[in-house]
Amino acid sequence: MNHYVKRVGTFLLMVALIAAMVGCVAVQYDLTISSIEGGEVTTPGEGAFTYAEGSMVSLVATAASGYRFVNWAGDIDTITSSDSANTSITMDGAKSVTANFALLSYNLTAHSTSGGSVITPGEGTFVYDCGTVVNLLATPDAGYQFVAWTGDVGTIEDVNAAQTTITIHDNYSITANFERKPMVTGGVGHTVGLKSDGTVVATGMTANGRCTVGDWMDILQVDGGGEHTVGLKSDGTVVAVGDNSYGQCNVGDWTDIIQVVAGRRHTVGLKSDGTVVAVGYNEYEQCNVGGWTDIIQVAAGANSWHTVGLKSDGTVAATGMTANGRCTVGDWTGIIQVATGGHHTVGLKPDGTVVAVGRNNYGECNVSGWTDIVQVAGGCQLTMGLKSDGTVVTAGWNDYGQRNVGDWIDIIQVAAGMTHTIGLKSDGSVAAVGANQYYPGVDDWMLT
Repeated sequence: MNHYVKRVGTFLLMVALIAAMVGCVAVQYDLTISSIEGGEVTTPGEGAFTYAEGSMVSLVATAASGYRFVNWAGDIDTITSSDSANTSITMDGAKSVTANFALLSYNLTAHSTSGGSVITPGEGTFVYDCGTVVNLLATPDAGYQFVAWTGDVGTIEDVNAAQTTITIHDNYSITANFERKPMVTGGVGHTVGLKSDGTVVATGMTANGRCTVGDWMDILQVDGGGEHTVGLKSDGTVVAVGDNSYGQCNVGDWTDIIQVVAGRRHTVGLKSDGTVVAVGYNEYEQCNVGGWTDIIQVAAGANSWHTVGLKSDGTVAATGMTANGRCTVGDWTGIIQVATGGHHTVGLKPDGTVVAVGRNNYGECNVSGWTDIVQVAGGCQLTMGLKSDGTVVTAGWNDYGQRNVGDWIDIIQVAAGMTHTIGLKSDGSVAAVGANQYYPGVDDWMLT
């Protein structure tokens, strides 16, 4: 009996010891850790971990390049700071937490110099996520040209292109730079060049003072007429020198002008509201433009007795001498530029093809086969077309070699006088052929 009691006592003692031991073992809880795209949890790592009740576990979330830590989500009631990438969590139960990340955001600030503006994305400061490819488009004002992007340009695809992209990896400040657009033009007996600094040079016949432009400044555009020269200033006013027998130089009171052209003995100005003004010889009603509206470009070449206006809808208006059908443009549509010759009119279409009407004695209207044209010009019984590759094509009169442009390359603008033609090259130099008494010294011009 005593032996039995002893064995029962021993058993009860063992049960008591086991119960005591069980009571000393801490409760364990699982901590499950994960992250979304943009980073990872580096401490203690990601996955499932087990910790004793009451443990304080360090949490460290590390963002990938171009990302930032946002917060912890899930069972965050015992996290010290859910907005901190370096924090801790107290284990009072099973927990599941996720580290959230987001792309870094950076500022892009865009500016422009005078002479144009940044159209896309606009001017000012814009916020983009890291890695965003942002389209850039800089548009020059009339008489100006885009030069380059400057500033934080390391990720701009092409700093020399007005339309390009920038990839956002930091805060950037960029500027679109513009300058006055150089140009050349031909009068009946003279040649005029506009420099990128707004000054003007002229050579050729000097009768009537048509070449006295040495004191002109702040000019945006020039044109040579029969025996006069006109210039558009940046403030929208107009200057003129040369023959004024018919009042073609009486432009001193013109304002708000955005383009000016000189005809044989008349001058035409396009206003910013799309209306047109004209002064000078009007026997053929070439100055009867008072009712024109919605005009975006005018033409009245040095040899012409008519005036042509391009409307914003691509149609064309014309007035003046009508002989040979030079003004029969009423059915033209889809035109993007017009030019006038002595007895004909030329229109450029968006697809690079060209149309022409008027006298065709020398084949000056034989342009139907032209392609890839980006600018047209009209001379005396001559038509010029500038191609996108910088070469030039011509049709018409060639008695003075004014069509001998087959070796011209790298041309960015063309013009024609009566018996000579002129081309502006991309480096600012000038080429000319034809009756050379009308362009002496242009080989030495540098307009940029």
